Amino acid sequence: MLLLFNSCGIYSFTGANVNANVKTFQVNYFQNTAEVVEPGLDRTFTLRLQNLIQNQTNLSLTNSGGDLLYEGEITEYRVSPMTATANQRAAQNRLTITVNVRFTNRKKEDDDFEKRFSFYYDYDADDLLTGAVLNNALEEIFERITQDIFNESLAKW
Repeated sequence: MLLLFNSCGIYSFTGANVNANVKTFQVNYFQNTAEVVEPGLDRTFTLRLQNLIQNQTNLSLTNSGGDLLYEGEITEYRVSPMTATANQRAAQNRLTITVNVRFTNRKKEDDDFEKRFSFYYDYDADDLLTGAVLNNALEEIFERITQDIFNESLAKW
């Protein structure tokens, strides 16, 4: 029975399937290359991805030489009108953020990928995208994008 569990890798309650010989992960700084730059967005995203992986696996975070490597850039930060009122004004806006991710598994090259992950947040057009509105938007968007990256790289969903 022990050999059966050992040969399949390590499973967790979060759905992660991490090979037993993978011990460390590295998340390089995700630079913001979008046309519109929101200050601190790159740092916030990088930390959110690091925290998610640390909280959902038993892997150790390292600055270099990680068994798993996450790197990429924030390629889109866009606000667009979504619905209009009767007098041709926007009633709702949508913030969309897209992140390009390159994942490298140094222990199993077949798992490597480069992929874009994107999500959005809709908010009332009368609200400014600052303060609590911006924080709520980033919280929801980053929660979804980081979970999608985790699922694609470790949970294989």
